[in-house]
Amino acid sequence: MSVSYADKPWLERYDEGVPDHVTIPDYPVQRFLENAADQHPDQAALVLKGQRISYRQLNELADHVAAALVGNGFKKGDRAVIYMANTPQFMITFFGILKAGGVAVATNPLYTERELEHQLADCGAETVFVMSLFYDQLKRVQQKGKTQVKRIIVTNIKEYLPPHLKALFTLLKEKKEGHRVTLSPGDMAFQDFLAGGRSAPKPGVSVSADDLALLQYTGGTTGLSKGAIGQHRNLVANVMMLQQWMEWQPAQEIILGAIPFFHVYGLITALIFSVSVAGTLIIIPNPRDQKDLLGSINKFSPTLFHGVPAIYVAINNNPDVIAGKYDVSSIRACISGSAPLLVETKHRFEKLTGGVLVEGFGLTESLVATHANPLKGENRAGSIGLPLPSIECRIVDAEAGVEDVPVGEIGELIIKGPTIMQGYWNMEEETKNTLRDGWLYTGDIARMDEGGYFYIEDRKKDMIIAGGFNIYPREVEEVLARHPAILEVAVAGVPDEKRGENTKAWIVRQPGDQTTAEEIIEWSKTELARYKYPRLIEFRDELPKTTVGKVLKRQLVQEHKDRMG
Repeated sequence: MSVSYADKPWLERYDEGVPDHVTIPDYPVQRFLENAADQHPDQAALVLKGQRISYRQLNELADHVAAALVGNGFKKGDRAVIYMANTPQFMITFFGILKAGGVAVATNPLYTERELEHQLADCGAETVFVMSLFYDQLKRVQQKGKTQVKRIIVTNIKEYLPPHLKALFTLLKEKKEGHRVTLSPGDMAFQDFLAGGRSAPKPGVSVSADDLALLQYTGGTTGLSKGAIGQHRNLVANVMMLQQWMEWQPAQEIILGAIPFFHVYGLITALIFSVSVAGTLIIIPNPRDQKDLLGSINKFSPTLFHGVPAIYVAINNNPDVIAGKYDVSSIRACISGSAPLLVETKHRFEKLTGGVLVEGFGLTESLVATHANPLKGENRAGSIGLPLPSIECRIVDAEAGVEDVPVGEIGELIIKGPTIMQGYWNMEEETKNTLRDGWLYTGDIARMDEGGYFYIEDRKKDMIIAGGFNIYPREVEEVLARHPAILEVAVAGVPDEKRGENTKAWIVRQPGDQTTAEEIIEWSKTELARYKYPRLIEFRDELPKTTVGKVLKRQLVQEHKDRMG
């Protein structure tokens, strides 16, 4: 008998005890925090460089933020932006915004002014919580007058450091690295804002599971980032799915927060998941800081560590880990996402830690995880794994997107389930194209085997994934096209051992122009976030095109691969 998608063959491959669907509690995200504070008040909710904040303290601080927001005229449904790296302040403000009935909008600290301005203008936020390191850029954007930002609350990373590290930071790093700033009139220091909330009445805002909780921005094929709309119910659902997939003990898990919280992957699988199980979140402000990352693993013994392949590769290749100077044996389970996980990376990491590392898959539009390999069962090479409980999947013809293709053949992956976004903010046509009859059209070309394991074969949207970050070639092309030296440009991802992929630009220069690749790269750094600018540039006399004028990017990529061997 042939297998169909309706048969859900993946259910037979679930680990023992994993249900085929999950019951979604009818409450908002902040209930996770309130439950943890009620049941485990003295449990450490988070740790930063050894400084601990309990669940009681975290819940109270979030209440103070909510009270201060409401006291300053913040209304239910208003958007508030969190413009920070991974810090306790991120957690405090995130839950505070939700408690005030607001919609959290986490923005990438690596954004350039152009990118930040678009997101702030699009979401219409009047309130921004910003780390002092990024304050000056925010002010420059605000002063252009194209956003609605009028309330800025500024925090310094040192505020929740242990006393001795705070003193050292103040003496040696604060001014030198740009953390010390002078606030403009009307802007407020975070601690002063909290103090106002501490003396204000607790806000009596009623928040339901159907209210909006999150606007999560993703790259756009049109060059504009899009805000995926997430209800409280969507976020709670994904956390409950992960709880069913993982083995965990209440108030006993130690989760390593080494993926950015401004990304929906880090926000849900690390921050919210940790709170949902009353775990302790070890906060890593800069995942590229190997000394901090490995030192934290060695000192705090995390049990769960969700990340991206680049982090696991870095640990695998760290000479001090290989030499046994860091104890990484506490790590029990990890789900890797955002980029393909090489089998060699998986095996080396599992040998080093004794834990289990499996590949998963998700999208911003699905908030977040939709697939994962079993933690105990079979992991198939190259597979993103099985659909999580309550997730339905089909592979349909890539052209019309209507008919199911036979099992084993490739087509577009479409997904249905309780985590799927409500649509794109202010983008009706984009929403109609992506959400059809309850199905999310992912734009990923995939296949399912007879056992129900899924494989991503290609990207319909030509997205580049470099170091775990999503990069959309169209956006990079549009920016580069503004350079006076460039006549034509095509951008695509090419394989890279460390980053997974690198962004490469093939450029036809204006006649007689002698601008160098280095000059274009340096210019692009001022216009694009650090992870987006092209690392490689190849000048050509012309770009290969179809008869209708479409650039043959796959040909360019294949030529690059052939030269690289």
